[in-house]
Amino acid sequence: MGDPSGVGGEITLGSWRRRNSALPPFFLVGDPDWLNRLARHLGLDVPIQAIGRPAEAMKAFQDALPVLPLPLAVPPTPGRPDPANTPMVKQAIERAVDLVTSGEASAVVTNPISKTILHQAGFPYPGHTEFLAHLADSPTRPVMMLACPVLRVVPVTIHVSLRDAIAMLTKDIIVETAAITAESLSRDFSIANPRLAVAGLNPHAGEDGAMGHEDREIVWPAVTALRARGVDAFGPMPPDTMFTDAARKVYDAAICMYHDQGLIPMKTLGFDKGVNMTLGLPFVRTSPDHGTAFDIAGTGRASPHSLMEALKLANVMATARQRRPEGA
Repeated sequence: MGDPSGVGGEITLGSWRRRNSALPPFFLVGDPDWLNRLARHLGLDVPIQAIGRPAEAMKAFQDALPVLPLPLAVPPTPGRPDPANTPMVKQAIERAVDLVTSGEASAVVTNPISKTILHQAGFPYPGHTEFLAHLADSPTRPVMMLACPVLRVVPVTIHVSLRDAIAMLTKDIIVETAAITAESLSRDFSIANPRLAVAGLNPHAGEDGAMGHEDREIVWPAVTALRARGVDAFGPMPPDTMFTDAARKVYDAAICMYHDQGLIPMKTLGFDKGVNMTLGLPFVRTSPDHGTAFDIAGTGRASPHSLMEALKLANVMATARQRRPEGA
């Protein structure tokens, strides 16, 4: 569901209206009355059908948007998040994880949440990624990958300041992040021998110490350790040239040292089709690569394309996992 005062509802309605053979059937965990009101507000002819269990969604999908009911505390106002609905936002995530863990659903696709509103209500996690890892009780550190049709990026450090990101950077965290990425590319994308380009931290990847010592003392040893483990990793690559058309052809994912190093090129190359996914979980989770967009919520201007790509990618990943031999 995401934050009901954001654009999650309207991009869900928009995705259902654009359903075709490429879009897998889906259902929403949320409030059917809210969606009905929102559809009327936006002038969209989208029938809403409440379902009792996920199996009913397949039959309903072509004729109506299936919704597994989770009533909201108060009717949401677009663009004006209400803390009263925060418990339901959290419950929707928990319910989705329960369903995918039990096998009733094949993947979790999350609509955008407002971290600020959740934190004001005492939510102790930085965001979706950490909360999902908690719910999964996963021993593996969750890793964020963002992808568009022409690029996959994985930041080693995520939502911290640049100063803190540099301080956090170690050989071990790079190796751990890259190893999880390689495993996911093999398991979820059926890439037999994933190729990882590891970005340098400093301009020109440090220029052999002339522009910083981190690439020589941290990044290069991490690449060496990865190769010793059988991971096809290379670098450190100069960050200013590794995202060109020619450079992108030689790797399957870019391991980046900090948030903007990876997200700027990814969003520049494919903003409308960007997808956020969490690696290292025992289930598939994807998300649109944008936030709640409170400033345009309820206007009908929000594009559903990123959510549609998230739904399609979740289906690809779940199918790859199902086809993988047990124990592989």
